[in-house]
Amino acid sequence: METHVVDSRHSCSGTGIVHLGLGAFHRAHQAIYVERNLTRHGGGDWGIVSANIRSNRRLVELMRQRDQRYHVAEYTDREHVTLREVAAIGETLYAGPDGDDLETLLTRMSEPGVRIVTLTVTEKGYHLSPADGRLLVEAPTIAHDIAAPDAPHSAPGMLVEALARRHAAGTPPFTVLSCDNMPDNGKRVRRAVIELARQRDDQLAEWIAESVAFPCSMVDRIVPAMTDDDFARLETLGVDDPAAVVCEAFSQWVIEDDFPQGRPDWEHDGVQMVADVAPFETMKLRMLNGSHSLLAYLGALAGIETVSDAVARREFVALLDRYMGNEAAPTLTMPAGTDLDAYAASLLARFANDSLRHRLQQIAMDGSQKLPQRWLAGARTRLDAGGDITCTALGVAAWIRYTAGSDLAGASHPVDDPLAGTFATLHAEHSEPAALVAAFLALDAIFPRELADDARFSGAVLDAYRTLTERGAEAALAALDAPTR
Repeated sequence: METHVVDSRHSCSGTGIVHLGLGAFHRAHQAIYVERNLTRHGGGDWGIVSANIRSNRRLVELMRQRDQRYHVAEYTDREHVTLREVAAIGETLYAGPDGDDLETLLTRMSEPGVRIVTLTVTEKGYHLSPADGRLLVEAPTIAHDIAAPDAPHSAPGMLVEALARRHAAGTPPFTVLSCDNMPDNGKRVRRAVIELARQRDDQLAEWIAESVAFPCSMVDRIVPAMTDDDFARLETLGVDDPAAVVCEAFSQWVIEDDFPQGRPDWEHDGVQMVADVAPFETMKLRMLNGSHSLLAYLGALAGIETVSDAVARREFVALLDRYMGNEAAPTLTMPAGTDLDAYAASLLARFANDSLRHRLQQIAMDGSQKLPQRWLAGARTRLDAGGDITCTALGVAAWIRYTAGSDLAGASHPVDDPLAGTFATLHAEHSEPAALVAAFLALDAIFPRELADDARFSGAVLDAYRTLTERGAEAALAALDAPTR
């Protein structure tokens, strides 16, 4: 194997960024860009304080034991890897409900030197309704934050409390930069923060609305969950690091350039600073993430474990080629010079990278939160244009069957979703396909009414569900026409 080693060679003199969500993606993505910036400048004051706010105290402990340093292995393929030591994170905190670091985290967020707060807390971490985007004030975590705003449990609550402290102290606000994989992520976190602030103080809410920047961003890098095999593979490279991360070599970060208190000069580190991130965000959600979800549900039902295993089968490649070319790409309006055919081809190549064990079960999590952005908005656009939604309908049908908790051969799998209990009830109450599909499409938290009530959509989903459950995944895929583009 050809290994390129990049050691950390900088001295970070201060903290400029606080991050909520010390997970693998943050360590393999945003922290890498900050590491590049600090290395290029020989140090600086843009170091990161990173906190877990819900779970995984153990990771914080491991990072502290290693003086906050860890390794990232970036695989181009099985024969080429870049091994990078990262020291951009200067402090790690655990601020979960059972943790001791909440006050320290809020203090760090209130410091004048902190000018950016970034987040990777997943869609559900913002507590927004998938149907209309409103803050779910009835959610237990948000209800707690309304009752006890100075001891928040949620990411929006922590942002509001830290901003309230800065407002009271006359300190300029930090910029809030969501790095989660959802459309209009900056606009959505802005709504969550302002609505929660309004529960507390109208003047605070108005100050946030007028003074705080919430730029949108688009992030892209495949970062699978670590396995024992990944750690064993790293040991062959001389790395014994329980906080290490394995990922693909490709990485992309597109950010709207709206940082009133300043930012790192990230444009020299590979970040695309743009006026409007929406076209890039929609392209990624519908083409990359939409394809991933197709593989996750159909592949899991067929007993396939990983993305690369799925795209090693030509029927799945044909599915993705048709979906991206006929259903996703036609819904996109991109800047001049964007080659969507080339982008689709690059995605298939990335999916085929068998140096990564990107498990379909990981992608399948939280489907109720992901389907509206990945499939449903595009399906509505295609139907309005009289276009094809065959692949999307098959994906929705596969997702419905997946939520039963077993594959087509009867092997069980966990259904990790905020609505898992609702799904179990629907499956128990409806054994006939038409009734079951209708019950799922009636879930307003997921399916927009105008889409669910469209006979073209509901009929296509029901037809696909019947084919899938009566004849199997291979038959359902074979029923698709050959790609037409």
